Amino acid sequence: MSRRYVNQLGPQDTIDQVFLASEKQLRPNRNGNLYLQVELSDRSGTIGARMWNATEDVYRGFDNGDYVHIEGSTQLFQGNVQMIITRLGKVDPSEVNEDDFQPLAAVEVDRLVARLGEMLRTMDDLALRNLAECFLLDEAFMARFTRAPAGVKNHHAYLGGLLEHTVNLMEMVVRIAPCYPQLNRDLLLTGAFVHDMSKVDELTYDRGFAYSDEGQLVGHLVMAVGLLEGKVAEAEKLSGEPIPRESILRLKHMIVSHHGEYEFGSPKLPMTLEAIALAYLDNLDAKLASFAQQLRDDPNVDSPWTAYNANLRRKLYKGAEEVGEG
Repeated sequence: MSRRYVNQLGPQDTIDQVFLASEKQLRPNRNGNLYLQVELSDRSGTIGARMWNATEDVYRGFDNGDYVHIEGSTQLFQGNVQMIITRLGKVDPSEVNEDDFQPLAAVEVDRLVARLGEMLRTMDDLALRNLAECFLLDEAFMARFTRAPAGVKNHHAYLGGLLEHTVNLMEMVVRIAPCYPQLNRDLLLTGAFVHDMSKVDELTYDRGFAYSDEGQLVGHLVMAVGLLEGKVAEAEKLSGEPIPRESILRLKHMIVSHHGEYEFGSPKLPMTLEAIALAYLDNLDAKLASFAQQLRDDPNVDSPWTAYNANLRRKLYKGAEEVGEG
C-alpha cells in the first residue's frame, strides 16, 4: 500500500505505516491512568498523537528521533486532525526509505540566497554592510541558515523556512521603508536579517524538528545577541574600523523585542521606530504563513470553511472555488 503523508491525512483514516517520533511524553489523565503523547512526522509535516492506557515499557521502547511503526486511526479534535495509536513499535532505520522523512524545503534556496545578499549589499551604511558581509562569507553559518526551519510547527516549519521568512521580511522592509523616511532603512534591513538568525542553533532539524538543549534553556532571542557580538568583533577586526556602539545597541534591542509583547516572549517591548516596525512586519509574515497553511492543509474538504482551529481561535473562509462550486 502506498504511503499517505501527514498532509494527506484527514479524520477517520486508518493508519498502518512508519513515522518519525519526537517530543514523547508519558502523562497521567484525570483518573491517574497513563497515556503517551508524541509528535509524529514525515517529510510533509507533523501530527500530534495519543496512545491511551500506555505503559512504561511502551514509553521506554523508543526515543525521540526514532522511526516507529504506528497502527491506529485519525480523528478531528478542536479543528485539528490528531492520531489515536493502538499499536506502536520501533523500526530499524535500514528498513525505512529516508526520503519519506526529509522535510521538503519548498523554497528556491539558491534564488533566496542571491536575493538576500543583493539586498544587504545595497545598504549605504558601510559598517552595517561589512557586518552583513561577515555573515554571508561564513560558510558554516550560511549552510545552517539556509537549511533551518523558522519554527517547529507554527510557521515556516520546513527546511529552508528560516531563509524564506527572513527574505520575506527583508522584502517588506525594502518596500515599506521609503514610505516612512523617519525609519533608518539600513538598520531595519539588518535587524530583519539577524532577528531570528540563532534559530540555526535553537532548533534541531537533522531528523524531525525539535528544540536543542540551548534552545530550550536560553532561547533564540538571547542566543542571537551573543552571535551578533561575535560577528561585530569579527567585522571590526577585518575592516579595522569600529561599528558605532549606537548601531549595535539598536540591533540588539530589535532582536530582544521583536516578539512585540511580554506575553509572546519578548524581554523588552519595542522602544525604537525600527524595533516597532520589525515586530509588526515579523508578526505579519508569521501570521500569513500560519493562516495560509491552515487553508492549505484543512481536512474539511467539502466545505467553503475550514474546521475551527483552537490555536487561531477561528474558522477561515476558503471560498466557493476551493470546493469546486465556482
